[in-house]
Amino acid sequence: MAKKAEKKLKLQIEAGKANPAPPVGPALGQAGINIGEFVTRFNDATKDMMGDVIPVVISVYEDRSFDFVLKTPPASRLLLKALGIKKGSGKNLTSKVGKATKEQLVDIATKKLPDLNTNDPEQGAKIIAGTARSMGIETE
Repeated sequence: MAKKAEKKLKLQIEAGKANPAPPVGPALGQAGINIGEFVTRFNDATKDMMGDVIPVVISVYEDRSFDFVLKTPPASRLLLKALGIKKGSGKNLTSKVGKATKEQLVDIATKKLPDLNTNDPEQGAKIIAGTARSMGIETE
């Protein structure tokens, strides 16, 4: 018989750098998860993705065991990394911080395909372009 998930937690943690300090520790502690076990398993699973922020969905079961699913990094983080800038524009309509090419958008969309609601990289590039515009990044 399948276990019934009692709680679902969604966190964004830097790859390979999970630790019991806030905000991760208290969120896991309230859910009744063994914090040390989660930190070890998460860091092992993400050690090859260092430098990226990884969204994780944690399912906590009645017997306090847990599973987690790693998602792809947020599109905004991938855009910043691809363009080599620190942050987006606070005023996206008036001040632009960079320019993304069509190839960069398709490349990012290809990485994000498992988490997007499309299977076509060209359509995914349009979704990523929308994120870029809201960050003050021009698109071609």
